[in-house]
Amino acid sequence: MDRIVLILIAILLDLLFGDPYSWPHPVKFMGNYIYYYLDRFEDSTLSYKKQFLRGVYLWVSLCCITMGILSIIFIISKQIHPYLSNLIAIYCYYSSFSVRSLAREAKKVQQALLKEGIVAGRQQVSMIVGRETHHLSEDEVIQATIETVAENTSDGFVAPLIYSLLGGPYLTMLYKMINTLDSMVAYKNERFNYLGRFSAKVDDIFNYIPARVSAILIIIASFLCRYSWRKAWEILKRDCYRHASPNAGFPEAAAAGALRIRLGGGHYYHGVYVDKPWIGDDDNRIVIEDISKIINLLYCIAALIFVVLFMISYLKGALS
Repeated sequence: MDRIVLILIAILLDLLFGDPYSWPHPVKFMGNYIYYYLDRFEDSTLSYKKQFLRGVYLWVSLCCITMGILSIIFIISKQIHPYLSNLIAIYCYYSSFSVRSLAREAKKVQQALLKEGIVAGRQQVSMIVGRETHHLSEDEVIQATIETVAENTSDGFVAPLIYSLLGGPYLTMLYKMINTLDSMVAYKNERFNYLGRFSAKVDDIFNYIPARVSAILIIIASFLCRYSWRKAWEILKRDCYRHASPNAGFPEAAAAGALRIRLGGGHYYHGVYVDKPWIGDDDNRIVIEDISKIINLLYCIAALIFVVLFMISYLKGALS
């Protein structure tokens, strides 16, 4: 079956169901291996060079395991029935997309703020961000949610989509592995500064193009949703590099401009205050409704891509 058709099915499944918590998920298995490796081989007494090498070994070993298991699954499934391998490919794509799940988690923060107040909002946003949340104001909780949705528009949808189109389920799972390692060990702190450095650099490389594509898609979606697309373009050009990450600033800058709000600023991470520049202008005071707006942009991008891929698939079928 055509790869685009399989990806379209996966997008539709993601939009309909998201990631049910009880379902098996490749990222869970990857995470379990990372915990196992750290438990066995992490050693802070080693030299920086040896810690870095252990980080490389972690990356290489997880890559070999991921690609090896996936190869075995596809070899066996193709021998059983060709359609079974198609179903497995669909699941690989489906499990890599997180549009509905991302929107659901953002909505939970919004509902917690509206129904239970700031304490519940802080607790809920702590589930999706790495910063400390116990001292955040309501505005900062909303800001953290918007930043997470904007950044994960790239990491959780656009990037895996691009790699799915380019390399099928193998490249899709490779990207999810890279993204999982980045989220678990690529921290600039005493524990992971060297061990996680290789994973962080690889993640930067793989997200370079998707982050920029995501920013353009946010601008297009801003136009379709009748938000401030001109401001999104202006802030993207001005503030895209005002972020510690070489990539995250792109979708965040576009989102900040689209909503005419200010993102970024300093926050506490693991007890340490990290001062970061502001992204965007505070033309509007940030409000709870802005969470709905960033979710609208996320869904608009997913719908736009679905329509484009459907048209491409239809034209390929018509011309063949």
